[in-house]
Amino acid sequence: MKLGRVLKHLLYPDWLARRAFPPAVMARIERAIADSEAQHRGELRFAVEASLPLIPLLSGCSARARALAVFAELGVWDTEENNGVLIYLLMADRDVEIVADRGIARQVPAERWQAICAAMEAHFRAGRHCDGVLAGIAALTALLRPLYPRSGEPVNELPDRPVRLD
Repeated sequence: MKLGRVLKHLLYPDWLARRAFPPAVMARIERAIADSEAQHRGELRFAVEASLPLIPLLSGCSARARALAVFAELGVWDTEENNGVLIYLLMADRDVEIVADRGIARQVPAERWQAICAAMEAHFRAGRHCDGVLAGIAALTALLRPLYPRSGEPVNELPDRPVRLD
């Protein structure tokens, strides 16, 4: 456990996440997820967290480990085709993690996920939070369209609404 990271998380105010992702931005992200899912059978979720909760922080939880926990908490794994994908943003660490269910993960090399995360992080460093998330959703749409082409009536197994973990 690094003291600098603990202090950063303890002092990182939740209002920064609310300012970066106000209701209007969250609504745009929700529409982008719905538009994306109309083009393929994948299920997307977006979650943003200002900083880690105290117990995971003190136990040395990484952004990746927290993303895996949020993936489970939000039930992103619970789709019929194992085609759920979570985009998780931990603002205090300036880290984006993408967690894909096993149906998708076995078809996509880790480098592809890392490239999408890096592109999103570049937007975030420039203060363009909404643009970063929308770019990530667009990249996931392009990735999922050939892997899970839309067929028949769309089925929406997971909520499209983004989540701000406070």
